[in-house]
Amino acid sequence: MQTELAGTRNGKSAADAQASEFLTFRLGAESYGIEILKVQEIRGYETPTSIANAPAFIKGVINLRGVIVPILDLRIKFQLSEAKYDEFTVVIILNVAGRVVGVVVDSVSDVLTLAGDAIQPTPEFASATFDTKYITGLGTIDQQMIILLDIEKLLTGADMALVDGAVH
Repeated sequence: MQTELAGTRNGKSAADAQASEFLTFRLGAESYGIEILKVQEIRGYETPTSIANAPAFIKGVINLRGVIVPILDLRIKFQLSEAKYDEFTVVIILNVAGRVVGVVVDSVSDVLTLAGDAIQPTPEFASATFDTKYITGLGTIDQQMIILLDIEKLLTGADMALVDGAVH
């Protein structure tokens, strides 16, 4: 049995060795993906308790089994069209940089495994107004483009200092 496992491991291509799993979700018309290892749970949307003077993308906080969790709406953060809350709206609870944070998305799609060769680098844009530092790449599966987010970079920048200031 050990020989078989070793043979399988050695028979993998470099792309297979770099395969990663992503939770995919929708924001407006686009599909996004985040590393599955960052996801703690997925919950239906419930109206959070508002925080006074918080930025618009910080919807408030919820009490999740004794833990106060800030809830951020990625649709507002990414300046997408109007954020409407319906039966498909969900909150993805993430464990990022030692903290628990919830992000509101339109819907969760699937968990996908993308091989390294299915992920293209983030395109360079000349415009300084378009920030791609939170995008790790573009995944393609079945002719569908998925924008892969570095959720840790997104949730540990200056915006999270705003969240900390609003919550504490």
